[in-house]
Amino acid sequence: MKVELQNLTKIFPSRNKKSGEEVIAVNNFTFTIPDGKLIGLLGPSGCGKSTTLYMISGLQKPSGGKIFFGDDDVTELAAENRGVGLVFQNYALYPHMTVKQNILFPLQNLKGADKLSKDEMLDRAYNAAKLVQIDELMDRKPSELSGGQQQRVAIARALVKMPKVLLLDEPLSNLDARLRLQTREEIRRIQKETGITTIFVTHDQEEAMSISDMIVVMKLGVVQQIGKPQEVYDDPTNLFVAKFLGTPPINVFEGEVKGEKLYIGDAAVLDVAGVDDQPVTVGIRPEGFVLDPDGPLTCNLNSVEVMGRDVSVVSTHAASVNPTVRSIIDADNQVATGATVRYSLKPHKVFLFSKADESRIYFGVKSDG
Repeated sequence: MKVELQNLTKIFPSRNKKSGEEVIAVNNFTFTIPDGKLIGLLGPSGCGKSTTLYMISGLQKPSGGKIFFGDDDVTELAAENRGVGLVFQNYALYPHMTVKQNILFPLQNLKGADKLSKDEMLDRAYNAAKLVQIDELMDRKPSELSGGQQQRVAIARALVKMPKVLLLDEPLSNLDARLRLQTREEIRRIQKETGITTIFVTHDQEEAMSISDMIVVMKLGVVQQIGKPQEVYDDPTNLFVAKFLGTPPINVFEGEVKGEKLYIGDAAVLDVAGVDDQPVTVGIRPEGFVLDPDGPLTCNLNSVEVMGRDVSVVSTHAASVNPTVRSIIDADNQVATGATVRYSLKPHKVFLFSKADESRIYFGVKSDG
């Protein structure tokens, strides 16, 4: 099912009666979610991603704009009539019911032409349980399950209705690190097997990038960038997107362009053809540093952290906005022990941003993604 959002806006009244300022949670969001794809809505708390999800589900009414499922305008349609499956962060299972009863519950409320026989309901429940690999736990209560198993029950309960669209609101945030990794892989497997259009809300960029076909990066209700995860990482449209994506995060420096050369401190570190002389903010991905005894960028060495296949070099630089500069180097390269470490830079891992509005300044040839 294709989902189309046209100029979607949500405005909440002010909590402060004196100021009277309204809160724009989602501002003019336009995007078409292709049929059968998994889309990640990504951003920090308060960016409007969950509000967008609730408007798609019908739990919240937009202040403006339209929502289409396929060719059908569902903007005014009640949530129960939209054919969506919704999975919340806190699972929301009924503690007095077994797993089987929890999964069956949405089917027992179907009426009219949608009403199913008891055998049809059981078949659907067991098929959904099998899909999320909990079919052997059907007689247990939620209190007898691990967090990961409870989350699978919640997903099975959403899938049992055979929804047109599956909506997941931070479904992994209550799980420990290992379970998060395992469960996100399961979500991707289930989505691929079912082919259901899925919208996944998270503040965890690693989570979104690992399983999404496309990501939508949001900030303060405004869409910053939409694209395939790797393309957005490799070609961020502004400083916010560059800083939000990446682990370890991007290194940020104060820089200046003079004579089509980028200066960090007093050192000319890179040729930046086509850029006018101006102060700039410089972003360098951790993997964008190359150990070079004659390199133009000199940092003060703090420590070297061995991470197996890679080495993380932690250093400082007077022009760095972050307290430390973190570079990721292949473990085959030896980091000389000493007071300083020198680098040359990979041009495609260096980004320039305007000091005025933090928009991207392209140099040389703009990336095609």
